[in-house]
Amino acid sequence: MSRPVVVLLTVLSLVTLSLSLTACGPSEERAATRFLSIGTAPPGGAFFVVGGALSEVLNTAGSDRGWQVTAEATKGSQENIRRLARGELDFALANAAISYFALRGSEGWEQAHEVRSVMTLAPNVAFFVAPRGAGIASIAELRGRRVVVGPAGAGFEYFLRPILAVHGVTYDDFTALNQTQAGAVDLLADGAAAAAFLGGAIPTASITQIATTQEVLFLPFETAARDELVATYPFFAPATVPAGTYPRQEEDFEGLNVGSMHLITDAAVDEELVYQVTRILYQGRERVVERHPAGRAINAANAARNTGIPFHPGAERFYREIGIWPQDDAADE
Repeated sequence: MSRPVVVLLTVLSLVTLSLSLTACGPSEERAATRFLSIGTAPPGGAFFVVGGALSEVLNTAGSDRGWQVTAEATKGSQENIRRLARGELDFALANAAISYFALRGSEGWEQAHEVRSVMTLAPNVAFFVAPRGAGIASIAELRGRRVVVGPAGAGFEYFLRPILAVHGVTYDDFTALNQTQAGAVDLLADGAAAAAFLGGAIPTASITQIATTQEVLFLPFETAARDELVATYPFFAPATVPAGTYPRQEEDFEGLNVGSMHLITDAAVDEELVYQVTRILYQGRERVVERHPAGRAINAANAARNTGIPFHPGAERFYREIGIWPQDDAADE
């Protein structure tokens, strides 16, 4: 074989190899990419902001695994739980009260949903807020008024109905308005609603906004009623809102954790994936705090706290490894 032919074949071989490597590189990268989604809630509440912070931490730390994590705005806990079951979300934020009833298929759930906790996050401290001019000073005085009870499909009724019941009130006693927290602020501001049930991780943006623009009252929970709720359900807990948390708030307010925000997934999700997600979020909790104070709840005393549903085996494995697993049984069935 002549020298020119050998040179030509060598050049062609190198070009072919180069093209092969170039073609296979992006292909292999695409194959390694894993798209993950986190369901949150509508803008205006803490779920939306905290969900964004969690996705940022996972995107940064999970980039070497090819993760692309998206926080999706949804209608909230109820939609999130159903979409987890359909495989439309990988993880989601939810209120522990709603997850509690969804797991059991009770209180209106059409079937039991195999939800599992990944991480207990911040207390969901919520209460009725009314402008001072509305003439409402107690939960009993909601009767006959227009009251915002959360977005349609979000599932606020799962903790609101018990709260109202122990105060002698039902949904039939007032006109219930479905609206996001941001929308509720607008309705209160223009007088279209007399009160709204608002809250989330402290501080909650919607309460800060309405308390900045006008004088409001936080409608108190009766002590005996609150004690009954805490004794009956594992997701309720007393919660104090310190003075100064919100504009013009001069005294501590004895509120109620109506079900902690927690990160959940479906029981069928891969154990190793859940383990890695739990590890990354726990180790990256300071970055969550940078976006919202709710990140402070990712700590040894709270992250593995039982709120009434089992933890996913992947999350439990991580908590046991670092020595913060507090319970023998993941849920009080």
